[in-house]
Amino acid sequence: MTNADPDRLDGRRALVTGGTKGAGEAVAHRLRELGADVWVSARTMPAGYPHPDRFVAADTSTLAGAESVATRIADEGGGALDVLVHVVGGSSTPPGGFAAATEEHWLTELHLNLLGAVRLDRALLPAMVAAGSGVVVHVGSIQRQQPLHEATLPYAAAKAALRTYSKGLANELAPRGVRVNTVSPGGIQTLGYEQFVDRIAEGNGLTRDQARQTIFDSLGGVPLGRFATTQEIADLIGFLVSDRAGAIVGAEYVIDGGTVPTV
Repeated sequence: MTNADPDRLDGRRALVTGGTKGAGEAVAHRLRELGADVWVSARTMPAGYPHPDRFVAADTSTLAGAESVATRIADEGGGALDVLVHVVGGSSTPPGGFAAATEEHWLTELHLNLLGAVRLDRALLPAMVAAGSGVVVHVGSIQRQQPLHEATLPYAAAKAALRTYSKGLANELAPRGVRVNTVSPGGIQTLGYEQFVDRIAEGNGLTRDQARQTIFDSLGGVPLGRFATTQEIADLIGFLVSDRAGAIVGAEYVIDGGTVPTV
């Protein structure tokens, strides 16, 4: 499907996983602004959610959850999705380095940050391929290049695998009209991040600015002096799923304020 305005998504169906808070919420909002009919999946629907008819309650880190999302998308609306954005992810492994990460922690991180996307792609992408068009964005992390070993090594490893999977999928599907790319944020300014800043400040007798600097220092510095906003993440994804980015395939867009030192 092609729009006269290459920035617009009018008439397109989209699904955003993890789309009720943080970057996922911002992405869903941005795609709606661009004219898309946006579906959202998350484990629970927030109170007062404004689009209940476009919400799927599911844990996409499980096989049953991924299948329930795919079934709902197929049953209500029919046809292929035009846009699929995998935002859902995170880490729950406790601090303590590699020895603190149990078998359960590793499996939890792999299911949430890698296999959920793999399963949903397997269920939804055949229809895109049959239609000969579609766009997929996997949200990764700079930790695939710069892992923080103290607490998030399983998460970082899962995101590294997601990037490799995404690149291979892009090479396979581009000849069939489906574009696949990756967006890898560094830190993101969310409510959870602000609460984390508060905890660092209170626990160490620091001001909030000092606490932020402590976080930046742990990453080796953030040249921009701040993390990306959820809106900035959403704007980048909105561009990548539009016709304006029609020749971008298999790419990884890092949005981290310069955190990862590259040449």
